Amino acid sequence: MNETVDDEDRLAALHSYEVLDRPRPPVLDDLTRLAATMFDTPMAAVSLIDRDRQWFAGRVGLADAETPLDVSFCAQMLPTRRPLIVPDASRHPLFSTYRNVIEAPNIRFYAGAPIIDEDGHALGAMCVIDSEARQISDRQIDTLTTFAGQAATHLSSIRGRMRLAGLGDDLARAAQREEDLVATITHELRTPVASIQGYLEMLGEQEELAPYRRMIEPIHRNGQRLVAMVDHILAGTRPHDAPLPAPVGPVDLNTVVTAALTACRPLTVLRAEPVTVHAGLPITVRADLARLAHAIEQLLRNALLFTPLDRPVTITTTADEEHRAVVEIADTGVGIPEDEVTHVFDRFYRGRFARDQAVPGVGLGLTIARAITEAHHGTLELTGGAGGAVARMTLPVLD
Repeated sequence: MNETVDDEDRLAALHSYEVLDRPRPPVLDDLTRLAATMFDTPMAAVSLIDRDRQWFAGRVGLADAETPLDVSFCAQMLPTRRPLIVPDASRHPLFSTYRNVIEAPNIRFYAGAPIIDEDGHALGAMCVIDSEARQISDRQIDTLTTFAGQAATHLSSIRGRMRLAGLGDDLARAAQREEDLVATITHELRTPVASIQGYLEMLGEQEELAPYRRMIEPIHRNGQRLVAMVDHILAGTRPHDAPLPAPVGPVDLNTVVTAALTACRPLTVLRAEPVTVHAGLPITVRADLARLAHAIEQLLRNALLFTPLDRPVTITTTADEEHRAVVEIADTGVGIPEDEVTHVFDRFYRGRFARDQAVPGVGLGLTIARAITEAHHGTLELTGGAGGAVARMTLPVLD
């Protein structure tokens, strides 16, 4: 199928998802945040190409909800349906004249993979963007293509839920109501914070304000922490009967673990003893990449926070004797007192080691991890004594 921006069938398919001009779906914002973290870029987006604009159905680091097509890198992928990699846009014969290259956000590096739906229509692209020129490996391109596939499947799930809700399906209506509520809350919070962050970045670039950068940076960092904390509380306090979205598409479990490890980089770089990863052969699971990575991130974060910096933490991926996928995170930290083991998955529960050592957190990480694991039809167990703890996540393998 060779489609252009104005292809009427393609546009009809795009509009059938009913995400344009609506609050951004939280699952797509989650996906873009994870992509930006994995690729270490300040900007990422799920860009949908309309007739005369690109609409960001998920975005991070980009101030605008949409832009005209005359500055769209993503639109160039519609005819080719292949990933587009631009190491340095300022040297590219086409993109060097784009306004978003010459002016803010001063795009240099761009990498995108086309979002192609189940009917074969090219809807747009999943992209990561940087203001610094850089290269990307073939393996990273494959990972970006996986992200684009996840975006396509999320869009399909959103459309399916909306159609079911329109037909009166109570479960679909409940899921859609909750997603709309979360989208509205995050929009109302993120819009002002994103504006504040953007102005702070502009101030940080002013040479005459260089003496004040040490004050600007903490404001910027704490703005990010504020948004992350609200997301965390929203994820951990959802009603018990509120359905989590089902796992969406095939993903290599090792890719999920890599994403979780990357998200924990601020903690791992402080360690004298690095995190050891024993990655087995590729194991394909059906997963919501962003949510499953978030679950593993919570388990890894716990292990890192409760283990001294000079002691080992190990992550192992394998398949067990029943042909199930397993992620095991083992630490050599303070462990879990026997009388607390039955409470560790309770909401807002913080054990005495967390209180005594002033470990940051609100006691929702393990609650979130278990809910996400169970939504993926898996199990999560946590065991430990005085010599450390082991978190074991088991998931069905996709044949």
